[in-house]
Amino acid sequence: MAALPQYDWIIALISIAFCGSSFGNGANDVANSYATSVAARTLTMPQVGFLSMFTEFFGAVVLGSRVTGTIKNNIIGLDRFRGTPATLILAMGCAEFASAFWLLTATKIGYPVSTTQTIVGALVGVGIAAEAGVSWGWKDGSVSQVAASWVIAPLISAVFSAILFGSLKFAVLERKNPFEKAMKAIPFYLAFTAAVLALFIIIEAPGAPSLEELGAGIACAIVLGTFFGALLLAYVFFLPYVHRRLVKQDTRIRLRHVFLGPLLWMENPPIYLPAKGDEVVVDYNARIVSPNDNEDIEKQKAKTESSADKGEKLVNDHSPTSPTAAPLSLEDVERGKTATPTSAYKRMPEPEERFLAPTAHLPIHNPKRIWSFIKYIFLQGVTRDCVNHADTQLASVHGKAKQYDIRAEHLLTYAQVASAMMMSIAHGSNDVANAVGPWIAAYQVYMTGEVSEKGESPIWILVVAGFLLGAGFWFMGYKIIRAMGNKMTSVTPSRGFSMELGAAITVLVASRLGLPVSTTQCLTGSIVGVALMNFDVRAVNWRQVAFVFSGWFITLPCAGLIGGLLMAMSLNTPQFGQG
Repeated sequence: MAALPQYDWIIALISIAFCGSSFGNGANDVANSYATSVAARTLTMPQVGFLSMFTEFFGAVVLGSRVTGTIKNNIIGLDRFRGTPATLILAMGCAEFASAFWLLTATKIGYPVSTTQTIVGALVGVGIAAEAGVSWGWKDGSVSQVAASWVIAPLISAVFSAILFGSLKFAVLERKNPFEKAMKAIPFYLAFTAAVLALFIIIEAPGAPSLEELGAGIACAIVLGTFFGALLLAYVFFLPYVHRRLVKQDTRIRLRHVFLGPLLWMENPPIYLPAKGDEVVVDYNARIVSPNDNEDIEKQKAKTESSADKGEKLVNDHSPTSPTAAPLSLEDVERGKTATPTSAYKRMPEPEERFLAPTAHLPIHNPKRIWSFIKYIFLQGVTRDCVNHADTQLASVHGKAKQYDIRAEHLLTYAQVASAMMMSIAHGSNDVANAVGPWIAAYQVYMTGEVSEKGESPIWILVVAGFLLGAGFWFMGYKIIRAMGNKMTSVTPSRGFSMELGAAITVLVASRLGLPVSTTQCLTGSIVGVALMNFDVRAVNWRQVAFVFSGWFITLPCAGLIGGLLMAMSLNTPQFGQG
């Protein structure tokens, strides 16, 4: 039974704002986890949509409890509200509404912002309006410590990602026979990713013993066991699969056949549900089609018979796996050299063209048109082209990035998917606090009638938040995928893997320490760190980086202003019967 039932209407409104905040959080921040996977053509938008539903849910429910308390209890002081606990319900409602409004607005215009910074700014604004003590000083969870993490986190993430990509670059990609080296190295990278994820699951699971209680010996045994277990699975199942697919170039093989394991070493393995098609591997180095290229490509298509009208390039004599390979650079384009149809990645039709245009001539009540509109509503967010950007300046940036053997790149797609999932789980564990924290604070006061600094987060609210994080990405995440993908630098599977894993490690370390950081800032730092490993500052689109950075600076005052104004108006609203 609620202690303050007269304020159930405020809880209802906060719950609506909570849904909007969680949805906006997913739309803006979940994209950070998978932006490089989409940009590198490792995953498609529909695949990412389904995958994000699972990973965000897992991260929010299994790993999210601890960080929730930090945002709620440490940004503003609670002593101000102890005399009138109901005022805290109002304050958290204003903060939740401010966060939801800013996140949805920023996402709508394609502006990648920090959701952590959004809720911190909203809480600071509310705290100032309520004359509550704001934690400015340097202590756990304070504004200054959070602000410092916005600078420190991108730098640390950049270093982690640069080291990871450097190990790949010099030990695998730039060695003689890079594909052979990649075949030997990929099991270790997969095992390392699994071991890091296992470590944080151990120490972050709700109700699990702390690292100190568990003991270093047991923790090391679990992590090393995971590492060697994943390594064994990679050798038994993964290597036969990639050997059959990439060395034997068996086009019938798909990921579902990995479970055949050692049977794939046979000359004629028993393949169930064989795939149809002739593609072996996508050309991850395919150029972005710019407006100036379209006419040349169409002319070349008229002269050359090719099966590349699907937008994917096979391993052939024109690919970087061949000694005669000669991918076109920006300088080639500027000199007027034309590309073959297989050297460009074909642009996808937009959902309006795919779903709405074919039935636009039908009456609005026609069942076919209604069905097309329903498909558009539910699928438009995951069927947009987030890979291509028709921009000559961006083509120049991409031209500074060295291209590598596409078979070696393809091997790293599997590690990239693993690192992207890890990044998404890290986001679910860390950033679920941004939406859940204010709601939990208000709900506790509503149920107990007291202001408390301690309290358990109900599992059901984490379940709702986890679902909404994934739903937000499904419907609106494409806007941020475009901003955080190929617009910053050229992204390939090897680069994307390094970016995602480096950022994931940074976020998970912060989650372990109870320090809220932004996945946007971590991923931005990782992208810049990996891009600079080209040893050319022109390999980074600094204009886009500045655009993202500017969002971090305006988000804090904007969210704070919205939250503060809502709180100030609520506290000073005139009423009948008062002078």
